[in-house]
This record gives sequence, C-alpha cells and structure tokens, in this order.
Amino acid sequence: MFGPRGSGKSSLIKELFSKPNTLWINLLDSENYRQYLARPQLLEEQALAKPWDWIVIDEVQKVPALLDHVHNLIESHHLKFILTGSSARKLKRDGANLLAGRAFVNFLHPLTSWELKSDFQLDKILNWGSLPKLTHLEQEIEYREFLKAYIHTYIKEEIKEEQAVRNIEPFVKFLEVAAQMNGKILNYSKIARDSGTNSKAVERYYEVLSDTLIGFFLEPYHQSVRKRQTQHAKFYFFDIGVTKALN
Repeated sequence: MFGPRGSGKSSLIKELFSKPNTLWINLLDSENYRQYLARPQLLEEQALAKPWDWIVIDEVQKVPALLDHVHNLIESHHLKFILTGSSARKLKRDGANLLAGRAFVNFLHPLTSWELKSDFQLDKILNWGSLPKLTHLEQEIEYREFLKAYIHTYIKEEIKEEQAVRNIEPFVKFLEVAAQMNGKILNYSKIARDSGTNSKAVERYYEVLSDTLIGFFLEPYHQSVRKRQTQHAKFYFFDIGVTKALN
C-alpha cells in the first residue's frame, strides 16, 4: 500500500489487522530501522519463529533489501505480507525487488466526502485539505501549524534523509513556485527562472515529487499521438491544504 505520509496507511492497517498473531515491523522506529538495515535476514528468522497470520512492514522503502526476503518467504513458505510505503524513489533507485506478479498494489489518498460523511465541511476542505489528522483538530491555528509541520517533515525526512536532491535550498524555492503552478500546464523554463535554477533540475524536482507521492502528472490528451507528444503535462499536488501551505 502506497500513499503520502499522513494519509492513514498505518492507522487503516492497524484497524483491519490488529490481531495478536500479526507481526508488525515499523521501520520509522529508529531501533527497528538500524536492526533490519544491518541484518535484513532477521526478517526471515522472525517470520519463521511462529505461524503468523500476517506480517506487516511499515515504510518498507527505508530498507529495500527486505523485499528479497519477503519474496523468498512468499515463494517458499506462502506467508502473507502487508507492505506500506510513502516513497517509491528509493525502491526504484536501488533496483529493489518489486514483487512483480506476487503483490497487489493499492494507493491511499486523503479522506473523501464519502469517508467523512457528516464530518465533511466543504469550506474547511477547500482551505485546509483532508489529511486524516486534521479531523482531530478544531482551530485554524492548529490546522496551520499542522500543515507547516507536515511540510517541514516532508523536506527533512523524505528529501534530506533519502538524499533525493543534492542542494536543498533551490528545491525549497521550487516547492513554492510549483504550488503556485498547481494544475497549470508546466513550463519548465519559466519555473526554473522563478526558482533560480535550471530546467533540467526542475524536471528532476518534479520527478521527486511524483516518486514521493506528493503529487501526480496529468498527461495531455489528443486523438493524434504525434500532437500529444508535443504538448505539456499538468502537475497536481495530492492535497489542497498542503498546496496552500507551500504558497
């Protein structure tokens, strides 16, 4: 299950699979992360120690080597796994085993009106977005501080720690410009000028946003394939509140 940070992946899985016979491995926990990074084979030792119903690995992209062991346990012992991730970048970069043909891929997005039901407030959603944690807050200053912290965490954990970009300052400026361009036809040269960088860097930054699930490209459509290839895509951030907080 892929989804941006804070979209509720862990909470949903805990709600559905919080049984005594579930092995839960949280790689956001620093001690767990160090253990599995040093000894990925620890997963097989724990998985075979008892007959688990499910094995959950939260934020699996932090230790891509675990996926080879997951593959082996599925093939050799028919064990069942639930894997979550908030970034596909490290998996792609490290050539990780993506379990092709052995896993269903699902994406979790911010809350919808159907999920919120009677708690759905259009004005609130348009101003602050619909990340699940916002539903527990009541005041505008809390919404604002939460979104500010969310952006800070994204830059710190997803970008700095995974070394997605070499120089963080131009990327931070790019984020502001990209938020202003949300939903508009992309002009890399113009965005580069406004961000104080070059068009190649801008293309790479947008790939980072896409790989870390902060947004997605909407490719141009035309009946003519040749004309479609000459047109530019649009880029949409995944949440209105995050987009506005970046401006």
